[in-house]
Amino acid sequence: MKLHIPIVHVEAGLRSFNAKMPEEVNRILSDRISSLLLCPTGVAVTNLASEGITDGVYNTGDVMYDAALFYGKRAGEMSTIIADLNLGAKEYVLATCHRAENTDIPERLGGIFEALATIASDRPVVMPLHPRTKKYADVYGLNSYLESLRVIEPISFFDMVALEKDALSIITDSGGVQKEAFFYGVPCLTLRDETEWVETVKDGGNKLVSVSPSKIIEAFGNIESMRGIGSKSNIFGNGDAGKIIADLIVSHF
Repeated sequence: MKLHIPIVHVEAGLRSFNAKMPEEVNRILSDRISSLLLCPTGVAVTNLASEGITDGVYNTGDVMYDAALFYGKRAGEMSTIIADLNLGAKEYVLATCHRAENTDIPERLGGIFEALATIASDRPVVMPLHPRTKKYADVYGLNSYLESLRVIEPISFFDMVALEKDALSIITDSGGVQKEAFFYGVPCLTLRDETEWVETVKDGGNKLVSVSPSKIIEAFGNIESMRGIGSKSNIFGNGDAGKIIADLIVSHF
């Protein structure tokens, strides 16, 4: 900024309203110094307006939705993970957990693992295990819960998309996975107390369940009411956000 180099912020205006998240601080700082603020949704535009930021603000749609449409069609051709794991479509749950707010606190991580192990008594729960989660499961003595799950090593992008699209449900603390679940119409339970993607919750395709085993299990019992909702929504644009952003950059600069 001091060198007067213009900054364009894609995904501007996102807010989880949790200042303990490193991403939240970075978002706010980036929004304050950007010349163009390219918002993925109308809610993001509203967040900026409430902070007095209106100049250079545009609702472009979400580039991640563009990518989900493009690569979602190719995942079946590029990945064999469903067959490799001997899974059937809509017969398994996909789970991910990596956020420090969950992995670094034994009570939270233990609650998540307890819920997943309970769900796994009825159907496979596939969990690509993040290195940090693996580390703390060992430190906290929680590995017995993992014995009930289909734990696998971290996987490629195409493998992840393939697993997401064919899952019965997704249980995650990842912001990106929340959205991909929504895009593909797969019910998502989010292991957090808040989310920056409030639209997915408001529309009904995503539910915040924190880390309470009883809350997670109860919500899992009602996932069918959430199926297909996100894939029918256009709150993230029409899949042409990349072009809109490119055109804005050219015209603005």
